[in-house]
Amino acid sequence: MSVRLGGVLKELRIHLCQTSSQSAGVREFIQKNYVNLKKDNPTFPILIRECSGVQPRVWARYEKGHEVYLSLCDLSADQVFTIIKSLVCKN
Repeated sequence: MSVRLGGVLKELRIHLCQTSSQSAGVREFIQKNYVNLKKDNPTFPILIRECSGVQPRVWARYEKGHEVYLSLCDLSADQVFTIIKSLVCKN
């Protein structure tokens, strides 16, 4: 699974909890896909933020500082990847 990040999308931030079941799919996504995603987009900022008890979300920052976030609660790793791909084209 690969996706090109960039264009109007300037940054991705993923927030998750290290232990909660709500973040299980996000943790699995990171374990399975982060290395390849970063290899395919070496200069693109992908920030992973872990905090106990936080709701899993992905934040997308676009041109001119416009930000969008989507919940990743109780999603599978594949669903997380689908949401990230959708953010590439969303603005």
